[in-house]
Amino acid sequence: MTNSEDVPPYLLGFPGPLRDRLVAAVRSGAKTTTTGLLAGYEAAGETLPRPGDRRMLIDSAERAVALVEVVDVRVLRLGEVDLRHAVDEGEGDSSVAEWRATHEEFWHSAPVREELGDPGFTVDEDTLVVAERFRVVELRD
Repeated sequence: MTNSEDVPPYLLGFPGPLRDRLVAAVRSGAKTTTTGLLAGYEAAGETLPRPGDRRMLIDSAERAVALVEVVDVRVLRLGEVDLRHAVDEGEGDSSVAEWRATHEEFWHSAPVREELGDPGFTVDEDTLVVAERFRVVELRD
């Protein structure tokens, strides 16, 4: 068993109902991809994940619930996200348009705009995103 202090945290969404749904989808195996804004990594001064990186999935109660390993990372235009990636996010979207609508709602939210330091931030076809594929290495109780 891996010590959760040995690996950086893996945080999906913000604490609360959204994070809880995303964590449950990872734990069930439904969610194997995620998408972040390249601007978010830049604003936080974070390096992009790389294949082989391992991180500890953290739930809303700040518990370590799963060890995940990055399998693939692509930086691409939002308009290039494909159906496989969208469906593999495990959020029930059946089309790229549906996936994009829910992601735009999140990315245009006040908390995301605050993290980016841009109250008017919006995405378009050319916005760069980080499309990540991962696998669960170990589940925690």
